[in-house]
Amino acid sequence: MATSTEAGKPVQRVEEGNSARKRRAILDAATEVFLKGGYMGTNMDEIAALSAVSKQTVYKHFSSKESLFIEIVTRMTDAASERVHNNIPELSEDATVVAFLEMYAYRLLSVVLTPRLMQLRRLVIGEASRFPEQAKIVYERGPHRAKSVTAKTLVGLAARGLLVIDDPMIAASHFNWLVMSDPLNKIMFLGDDAIPKPAALRRHAAEVVRVFLAAYGKK
Repeated sequence: MATSTEAGKPVQRVEEGNSARKRRAILDAATEVFLKGGYMGTNMDEIAALSAVSKQTVYKHFSSKESLFIEIVTRMTDAASERVHNNIPELSEDATVVAFLEMYAYRLLSVVLTPRLMQLRRLVIGEASRFPEQAKIVYERGPHRAKSVTAKTLVGLAARGLLVIDDPMIAASHFNWLVMSDPLNKIMFLGDDAIPKPAALRRHAAEVVRVFLAAYGKK
């Protein structure tokens, strides 16, 4: 049973709250350090200093630099995936399939094409031989999940007679690659300065949908 403080609050609950705050501070600091310096350029002393905790506290929460790196990759990938795929609005009766797909394409672009996620992508690719499981996590929770969710969305549109889909996963792969390929390649090779402005992303989304519907639109 937890003991009480002078104010009558359980000591255990306060300690758990402090522990959670320290863990978040460590993760936030480590994310900045890893993205800036890469895996090999990161050390636990710098993370401890930036998170304002002792090095011992860092190791209390994360047994090694590797386990901390794994947690950061998983955390960032899951957060981005949730932003894209959670609470996707359904196509309303008065909306067009063109407008819906343009919204969906822009949503993918605006979430994924950010400096931090591009830094993470470069970092994971650079460390793929050292951490193949992390590359697998990023693929499965990023591109693969995006394709699977898109496939379900396309099936729903096809069921309403708005698209003609024989293989949902192939159609989803075509859609996602049309959306991401050119902007993603430019940013990966040319850096953050190549990230398109919102207006350019919307134009790209519109062109993607035009091409996609030429193949999968109801004739």
